[in-house]
Amino acid sequence: MSESSRLAHIVYFSLSDNSATKIQELLDSCKTYLDSHPGLEFFAVGTLNPDLARPVNDRGFDVALHTVFSNRAAHDAYQSAPRHLEFIEKNKGNWRQVRVFDSDLA
Repeated sequence: MSESSRLAHIVYFSLSDNSATKIQELLDSCKTYLDSHPGLEFFAVGTLNPDLARPVNDRGFDVALHTVFSNRAAHDAYQSAPRHLEFIEKNKGNWRQVRVFDSDLA
């Protein structure tokens, strides 16, 4: 794909303390720090759907962040943006595992 292709940046967070309170704190923090960045075309954050448990469903996460950037440059700027870095610093202490899936979109 070219540098001008849209880029999906999907992050799955597994929490050490995955109580309802801590999950809500992470959801709120995502909305505060990760939305409205330049070049961000789509933003959504949510939780594992408890009813979807087919053998193909990956259930190893508590919170999912879905973002789509207009291009690679917008994604790269987001990675070093002060609000993104503040989000990481504020929340990383409760992360048991973070999995990131980046893909070019046709």
